[in-house]
Amino acid sequence: MKFWHSMAAVTLGGSVLFAQQVRQPQVLFSGKPKSAQPAPPAPAAITNAQRSAVDITAWNLDVHLEPGKQAIEAHARVTLRNAGSTPLTVIPLQLSSTLRFEDVGLAGKALPFTQSILPSDADHTGELREAAITPPHPLAPLAEITLTVDYGGIVPVSADRITALGAPAATAAASDWDRISTGFTGLRGFGDVVWYPVSSLPAALGDGDKLFTEIGRQKLMDQDATMALRVTDEFTGDPPNAALLNGHWVALSKPLVMPTDAYPGVITCTLPATRLGFEAPSLFLARRTQSGGNGIRVLSTAGSQNHAQDYIAAAARVQPLVQRWLGTRPHPKLTILDLPETGDAPAETGNVLAIPLASSDASGLAPILARGLAHAAFWSPRGWLNEGVANFIGTLWLDSADSRTAALESMNAGRPALSLAEPASPGVSNGQDLLHAESAVYVRTKATYVLWMLRSIAGDDALQSALQAYNPAQDTTPDYFEHLLESDAGQDLRWFFSSWVYHDDGLPDLSITGVFFSPEAHFTDLVAVDIVNKGYAEAQVPLTIKGADTSDTVQVRVPAHGTITRRVIFQEAPTSVTLNDGSVPEVQDSVHIKTVRETPPGSVQ
Repeated sequence: MKFWHSMAAVTLGGSVLFAQQVRQPQVLFSGKPKSAQPAPPAPAAITNAQRSAVDITAWNLDVHLEPGKQAIEAHARVTLRNAGSTPLTVIPLQLSSTLRFEDVGLAGKALPFTQSILPSDADHTGELREAAITPPHPLAPLAEITLTVDYGGIVPVSADRITALGAPAATAAASDWDRISTGFTGLRGFGDVVWYPVSSLPAALGDGDKLFTEIGRQKLMDQDATMALRVTDEFTGDPPNAALLNGHWVALSKPLVMPTDAYPGVITCTLPATRLGFEAPSLFLARRTQSGGNGIRVLSTAGSQNHAQDYIAAAARVQPLVQRWLGTRPHPKLTILDLPETGDAPAETGNVLAIPLASSDASGLAPILARGLAHAAFWSPRGWLNEGVANFIGTLWLDSADSRTAALESMNAGRPALSLAEPASPGVSNGQDLLHAESAVYVRTKATYVLWMLRSIAGDDALQSALQAYNPAQDTTPDYFEHLLESDAGQDLRWFFSSWVYHDDGLPDLSITGVFFSPEAHFTDLVAVDIVNKGYAEAQVPLTIKGADTSDTVQVRVPAHGTITRRVIFQEAPTSVTLNDGSVPEVQDSVHIKTVRETPPGSVQ
């Protein structure tokens, strides 16, 4: 165990009580004295089935940071259950490779364990340290236990996993900036640095999308889990004044001990047990200058305080749109945290956007803030709503500030990846329904499309009302949001949610197979359009008929593997027919145009 030289510390009921400074070192956590031990047993073999069976439902972490040494020591209570179908004779837990398991216990008794290194790019070092813990009895399926886990080590900047792929060191460091250091501590969690115990499947960056799928799987498993955090930070000079835990701004205590020439100062902060939702746990501590307004809090370094005003001004432009769609009920502010280096890659977690202010282009801040402010105003434990609504608001900003075309182009940039991920037909290949989606192409790209389609089907007013009425505490059934929207729209939407949310039926595959028109009375034409859907997903899409001087758009609903004929009374002879405008994702192109011959009237094939 590490020694805490600056004060006596006693842990009592989760609170740390401090006495006066003393000369003798005191132990932070009450570990047993180390004595000569027999050679440790060989590491136990662990299977992926055992790793995936461990479902952590709660963390209770007491964390001590020593930034001057890049060090962390933690005492954790980890509640987990066996989500597998067979008893667990060994329980795997993992940390970053630069951390070590020190003690593992159950009900006050030490448990035997071994630890070894596991290659995995879920951590910035490219490796995890894995403990194989032997419980006193096999853990039965669905059974739950709470382990105590003491661990510690250092978290320096490491970009080994990216440089191993051949990336330049500077590029890799800009992506993997997580660290514990004097002046800034930033730990983004699983997928960046594993600073808390997890159980995961090893995955490599160069192995397709395996790593990103595992990151999504972890978030999906943890969306109902809770984490309580108590953080004690040593400092020299001025104390940190900004603490962001799991995406939440939290208050720091007054310094419990001020630094001297011999001892560091001590400051603490806490976050009560809080549901994680579709987020990885994170921890940020820094000293920054705070400014704000228009729903945001900006934490800037000394060299970029002038850039904070650009964010505040951009938030003023965006906030009315966010409030129109998501309402004005009280919610946390969006916190903008200035990263240490201007080249650092931005990151988003909960109500926090970490980004280097000095490298930001003021003209491009509005779409970023639209998404961030939406995250702060609307939270859901369901990944497709939490990520989809934020992305949806970002595209609405493009729609209102630029054009509908710009918004659709933004969405359609992700359509090819979505098309590749979707199954050609249900059951033929692996798809993901939105309720259980793990991949970003589903919880972001597809979810954004779904909300755009619901906007066309239910109307702006109904969708706005449903989003504003949404209560995450009441979202306990899969169809909660559907019923909210049906109540406001006054229509049955089960057909849509069944195909696009509850099941993964793939994407529609639409085409125009014929256009027929004939003159009607009063200088109008009756236009009939034959439409085929070769896909397995039912869809409602816009159908636009254009003439020399006018155009008319109607919505058409095309069943899966079906054919329909839509007839429209038009004011003049049609010159073209357009099916879909890019707002509904398809297997291939999402816009279909047929040019109509002027003479003679008839069909176009």
